[in-house]
Formats: sequence, structure tokens, C-alpha cells
Amino acid sequence: MQTVRQLEDLREATAAWRQAGERIALVPTMGALHDGHMALVEAAKRAANRVIVSIFVNPKQFGANEDLAKYPRKEAADSRMLTGAGVDLLWMPPVEVVYPDGFATNISVSGVSELLEGAHRPGHFDGVATVVAKLFNQVQPDIALFGEKDWQQLAVIRRMTTDLNLPIEIQSVLTQREDDGLALSSRNAYLMPEERAKAVALPRALGAAAKAIAEGGDVEAALAQAREALAAAGFEIDYVALADAETLQPATAYEAGKLRLLAAAKLGATRLIDNIAVP
Repeated sequence: MQTVRQLEDLREATAAWRQAGERIALVPTMGALHDGHMALVEAAKRAANRVIVSIFVNPKQFGANEDLAKYPRKEAADSRMLTGAGVDLLWMPPVEVVYPDGFATNISVSGVSELLEGAHRPGHFDGVATVVAKLFNQVQPDIALFGEKDWQQLAVIRRMTTDLNLPIEIQSVLTQREDDGLALSSRNAYLMPEERAKAVALPRALGAAAKAIAEGGDVEAALAQAREALAAAGFEIDYVALADAETLQPATAYEAGKLRLLAAAKLGATRLIDNIAVP
């Protein structure tokens, strides 16, 4: 596996692959890799001849009171995992390559980015859209893969890719979970043992609410029950919401195959997000 930190070296590697007619997949990450990321890599290997994984902890998507400084960085361990998985190239640019002196451009995706996470983390999705657009222009992949755990992020990237006519296929990969149902996340490492035991309340509350709504139950009652279950487990809730899966606009009634339940809540110092489809 090549590890590349400068744009000219990246362009040289990808130019050779394109000249050979090879299809290139990109898996964007912020590192601290786990089995969820590896599922993206495996899907990328099935979809393309060459796989590039990027690791870049993007300062533009962290708010003033968020955890940029303590976000886990595990460069050596990540590199070993990617080498073992058969990744062709690790794109790991320094901040000054991504955001050089004088950088003044911002990409904002209105509508889909303004609710839920967008309301609780102002500017977050501008940072996501801007860095993903940069990565797409740097790598110029044929396909890019994202996990469904960050469902709103996926919706923002799909909207941006469509709106800007980017010739890139966006493929989603199912959320990878622990045996007890907790979604895999780099932030799970922040949980204390007693918090980890309680964290399973998040997927369980969403599952119960989705089942109730799909069976014709009252939407507000199902959401209220989910909030109660989370509060009882010690969560501090930001939101538990039913939304249109594509637009993220609030939904008040069941529509088969069109809805997503999304939640964000803090357990101790750790903020967790999750979502599931309503069957």
C-alpha cells in the first residue's frame, strides 16, 4: 500500500490507473478505523479495481466546543489495518494541503443539512460538504462509499453530488453493529464501561419505535416512548425524530419504505448518533 501526503503524488498514482482503464473507489474517513470502516473497504474492493482510503481529521466540521483536539488518531494502527485489507493507496494529506493559506471557499447544502444534526451543530455540514468536495476533486474517484450510520451526512453528500453534477457514484453501506446492536463508531472508545453497558438503549429505543410506527402506532407516542427509554438509561437527548429518508424533513405519518428514525444523545461526555429505517 502506498501512503501519500502530497497532491502531486496522488495525481501521479491515479493517472497511471486511469490510463490502464481501472475503476477507482474512494472511502473517506477521519481515521481511528474499526470494522465499520473495513466494511466500506470490502464494498469498495467489490466495486472497483483500485481502492483509495483517505484519513483526514477535518477541522472545519468541528464546532468551538467539540472534540477536535482529542479526536482519536491512530495512524500506525490504521495503516496496518488498511494494508491487511488490500487497500491500494492511503491518502493522508496534512491540513495545509487541504486548506492552504488563503483558503476562502465554503460549500453549503441547504435544506437537507439544516435540521437535526445541522440544528445542533451549526456549520458542521458546511465543513463536511467542503472537505468531501475537496476529496472528490483531489482523488476524482468513479465511486465513493459512505456508511449509513451518518445518515444525514450521506443525504447531504448525495444532494451535493447531484447538484454539482459530479460524475461520481455514491454507494451507501449498511451500519455495522456490535453483537448487542450498538452502532460501531470511533467515539465508542470514549465510553466508560458502565456507559457502554447503557449505550445499547439507543438502538433498542429506535427499534421499538420503528416497530410501533410500522404497525400503525401513533408517531408522537412512539417517539415519546423512545425518549423516555433513553432518559431512563441516563442519556441527555438532543433529538429523536421521524423524517423523510431523502429530504430529512419531519414526518408525522407512516409511509412504507420512505422513512428514517434518527437520534442523537449524550451519555456522560460522549455524544452518540444512530438511525434505522422504518420497515
